[in-house]
Amino acid sequence: MKTRILAGFVMAVLAIAGLVLVTTYVGTADARALDAQQPREVYLVTAPIAEGTPVKEFGESVTLHTVPAAVVPEGAISSLDGQSGKVAGVDLQPGEQLLGSRLVDPEALEAPGTVPVPDGLQEVTIQLEAPRVVGGQLAAGDRVGFFVSFEGDDARASRTAKDLDKVLVTSVQGAPSTGGPAEGGDGAESTGSEAPAVPEGTMLVTFAVNADTAEKIVYASEFGRIWLSLEPEDAEENANGATREDFS
Repeated sequence: MKTRILAGFVMAVLAIAGLVLVTTYVGTADARALDAQQPREVYLVTAPIAEGTPVKEFGESVTLHTVPAAVVPEGAISSLDGQSGKVAGVDLQPGEQLLGSRLVDPEALEAPGTVPVPDGLQEVTIQLEAPRVVGGQLAAGDRVGFFVSFEGDDARASRTAKDLDKVLVTSVQGAPSTGGPAEGGDGAESTGSEAPAVPEGTMLVTFAVNADTAEKIVYASEFGRIWLSLEPEDAEENANGATREDFS
């Protein structure tokens, strides 16, 4: 009886030892195989990340994984150092490797011909004739001065004043030149596709301002006449308004 128990014990020990040896061998073989494939660490997306999400907010939506170098595409990221100011340029899906080309500066997501609106400001748009918009040469990112003219009455003289300085332009839209009627490939005139984005000869100019300044711009657009000047940061500011008598 004791011999059978002892024999059973020895067999159990040998079985466990064999299992350990096999497991160790398999693990070592896997490690050798992985070493042979030149493993690399890369970030994998583990949860959906929406376009425009800042890298600093990725959190646990990306994690480091070790994968064979053969499956690592060019530009795969193994470190987020130096990426903190960027955002996801597209929607990122779970399972994909994080590529540097998919991380962009926030400005890259802005519509062409626009600049970002500074925090705390809002946008307001007015329509002006091209000569009043620096000859139609104004561009997003420029800063402008506002010259506003109001007609006088019996109590007040007509007056022009530079009421606002260095206002940020975030977008400028102008009417495209349509020329004459266009013809399609079959000789028929096209209809409607040549319509300008804004009335011909005018510009739509959008500004980033606070609420008080937006109120002034709207008031001037409703009741006065506006002329813009291109005003760099070092331009002189002049708060003295001119009346009709100044030119007589």
